[in-house]
Amino acid sequence: MQYLQKLDETERRFEELTRQMTDADVISDLDAYHKTAKAHSDLSDLVGKYREWKKVHAELEGVRPMLIETDSDLRSMAEADVAVLEPQIAAIEEELKVLMLPRDPLDDKNVVLEIHGGAGGDESTLFAAEMFRAYLRYAELQRWKVEVTSQSDSTVGGLKELTALVSGQKVYSKLKYEGGVHRVQRVPATETQGRIHTSTIRVAVMPEADEVDIKLEAKDVRVDTFCSSGPGGQSVNTTYSAVRLTHLPTGTIVSCQDEKSQIKNRAKAERVLRARLYELEMDKQNALQGAERRSMVGSGDRSEKIRTYNFKENRVTDHRIGLTVYQLEQVMQGGLSPLIDAAITFYQSDKLNRNNQAAA
Repeated sequence: MQYLQKLDETERRFEELTRQMTDADVISDLDAYHKTAKAHSDLSDLVGKYREWKKVHAELEGVRPMLIETDSDLRSMAEADVAVLEPQIAAIEEELKVLMLPRDPLDDKNVVLEIHGGAGGDESTLFAAEMFRAYLRYAELQRWKVEVTSQSDSTVGGLKELTALVSGQKVYSKLKYEGGVHRVQRVPATETQGRIHTSTIRVAVMPEADEVDIKLEAKDVRVDTFCSSGPGGQSVNTTYSAVRLTHLPTGTIVSCQDEKSQIKNRAKAERVLRARLYELEMDKQNALQGAERRSMVGSGDRSEKIRTYNFKENRVTDHRIGLTVYQLEQVMQGGLSPLIDAAITFYQSDKLNRNNQAAA
C-alpha cells in the first residue's frame, strides 16, 4: 500500500503523544497538556484505522501460503478467507485515504448558525422555526450547546430570523454543508383548497472566530444599548441590557438581547460579529483562490438551493449530491445524520478524487 512510511511515522508520533500525556511536566502545564491532547485526538482515528489495516493485512499474509496447499480442503478454506479479507483490506485502504486528506483547519470550531425566512411569507417563517427545532434536537443528540443570541418572531409563531451560537466537539465539521437555501413543499395549515405551496428559508453556518483570528478595535465598533423586547414589541426587560454592535468599516450590525446582563449580551454579540467578519475575510480569500471552492457545488453559497423537503411525499432531496431519503418526519425530529453524513462523505470523496487526479 502507498503511504506506508507516512503511516508508520504517524503511528510513532501518536505513541509519543500518548507517552507525553502521562508526563508529569506536561500534565502540570495546562496549556501544553491541552495542545498535546488535541494533537493526540486528531491522530486517533487515522492511527486506529491503520492498526486495523495492519491486523487484517497480517491475517491475509498468513493465509496466502495455504493457497498452494495440495490438500484441497485446506486450499478451499484459504480461498474462502482470502475472498473475505481482500475486500476488507480494500475498504480499509479507501477509508485510510480519506483520513489522510488534509484536514480543514476550521473543522474543530464552534459555529454561528443563522436561519432566515425567505419566499413564502408566514409559511416560510413557520418552516424556519421547524428547521431550528430540528437543528436543536440534532445538537442535543451530538451533546452540543446551543445559545440563541437574537431572534425575530412572526405573528403566526414562526421565525423571521434567528442567530444562535452552537458549541461542542467538531461542530463546524458536521454543519458546514448546511448553508444555503432550503425549500419546503407542502399544504399550509391556512390553505383551504389543499394546494401545495413552495416556500424557502436561508441557513448560514459560520465558523466562530477566535480573538486571534479577528481583533475588534474599539474605534471600529459602535456600541448601542436598548431595552430588550419580546414578540410584538412587548417589554421583557426595562433595563438597557440588550446590545447592538455596529462594525463601522463594514457596516455589519449584530444585536443580542438573550441575557439579562448587558455584559453577557455584549460578549455574545462580539462572538457573532467576529464570526461574520471572519466569513467576510474568508469570502475575499475564496474569491481570490476561487476554483476549488467554486467546484464544490455545496460550498455554502447562501443563494444556492441545497435541499427540498416535500411533506406530501415524506421526501427530502439533497440536490448537490443527488440523494433522496423518504424519512422527512425523522429528519424534522432531528434525524439529520443521514443527510449530513452523506454530504460529508460526498465532499471527502470528491476531494480524494481531485487529489488522485492531481497526482496522476
